[in-house]
Amino acid sequence: MVTKQILVVEDDFAIRQGIVDALEFEGYEVLEADRGDTGMEMALSYEYDLLLLDLVLPEHSGLEILQEVRSANSTQPVIILTARGEENDRVQGLRLGADDYVVKPFSIKELLARIDAVLRRSPERPKKRQTVAFDGGVIDFSKCEIRFADEEKASLSEREVALLQYLVCHANRAISREEILTRVWKFSPGEVETRTIDMHIARLREKLRDSSSTIISTVRGKGYMFGEK
Repeated sequence: MVTKQILVVEDDFAIRQGIVDALEFEGYEVLEADRGDTGMEMALSYEYDLLLLDLVLPEHSGLEILQEVRSANSTQPVIILTARGEENDRVQGLRLGADDYVVKPFSIKELLARIDAVLRRSPERPKKRQTVAFDGGVIDFSKCEIRFADEEKASLSEREVALLQYLVCHANRAISREEILTRVWKFSPGEVETRTIDMHIARLREKLRDSSSTIISTVRGKGYMFGEK
């Protein structure tokens, strides 16, 4: 059984530590952040199965983080943590796409039940694949190469493998350049020019013999998409 990973963004040390201890006791792997800026960076650049998000944080609010997470990944499971009297923020959080909310003070038993319910009804994180067939050949990630029907081959660099694997894992969804930079390159937004992504896509298309951009298409205003039938 694959261990689920949960990101906890909560500035109150006692509450955060209690949550982390309970989750680890239940067998979850836990990432944690105590500020809005750190939480924003981790939420956009790390891989995890569920985000536990406090709404009141220094630097960036939980609602700001939630909005960015939803823009980057519309299916990422998120549970918001709110205090009594924050009904308007709670409603706004649900409108922004939070899957559930827990009101402080809460019991660990209730929190664990909510987490279990959200994870059970959420899609599995896309799994990496070893090989992917496309019109004219096969991408073999384990060997870092592309093999064509005419028996020709094209080798892939480590960065090209990571980029292509991410596009394949999210096939038929437009991936923004910013998402690629944070999820594949592990850079913070604005740290590297997005033109870098365009150059890597151009090289991948050349290696895939994708001169018409049908394997990796450009979705105007959104980014790039690997089209899998």
